[in-house]
Amino acid sequence: MARSAQTKEIGELERQLEHNFTDQRLLTTALTHSSVAPDFARNYQRLEFLGDRVLALIVADLLMQHYPHAAEGELAPRLNSLVCKQTCADVARQLSLGPWLRMSEGEAANGGREKDAILGDVCEALIGALYLDGGEAAARQFVTRLWQPRVSALVDTPVDPKSALQEWSQARKLGTPDYVLVSRAGPDHAPEFLVEAQLPGLASAQGRGSSKREAERDAASALLASIKDKKR
Repeated sequence: MARSAQTKEIGELERQLEHNFTDQRLLTTALTHSSVAPDFARNYQRLEFLGDRVLALIVADLLMQHYPHAAEGELAPRLNSLVCKQTCADVARQLSLGPWLRMSEGEAANGGREKDAILGDVCEALIGALYLDGGEAAARQFVTRLWQPRVSALVDTPVDPKSALQEWSQARKLGTPDYVLVSRAGPDHAPEFLVEAQLPGLASAQGRGSSKREAERDAASALLASIKDKKR
């Protein structure tokens, strides 16, 4: 593809993100899956690591402003529900990021452009790229635009997804959900856990996180979402 065509396409995405990158390599890296760039310096993994932290900080600030009298115990579950992989994947779909992802033909054929785990990672990587390119202000503008409506939509303190899944399964006499560690990747200072939530007679769902507990919560959220979709 000619450079001018690449620039034109990137410009379309920048308009969608409402940010013109000074260093467009950051944007390209944020969209690059490890299947085409195994070197972590050329794929989105490091940017995702940064973006995850930036997102949590900004959303925590939004929650503090929206709920000035809420205690920490009320804010924490709200924060967890707003920054989980499922929510990030929902934002990525809202922005139609799937077609922009750079991945191998094999990964794409396996549905990579629609996988919650990948879309969630890319959303966080974009936040990291925005932070590095435009500072906290650029990242905050992006997060506020896309997360403020979600903050405002919260009415009651959300139930912990693992607790919600267990209550749902026990009410239907399905027993207790199982959480199976599928893999652990990444260096010791930035591990990534992949966990599968399982219920007898139901499709399982996987979740990722920087801790086993976070991955279990993400897997529980994904399985709950799958159950709700089947009920529609």
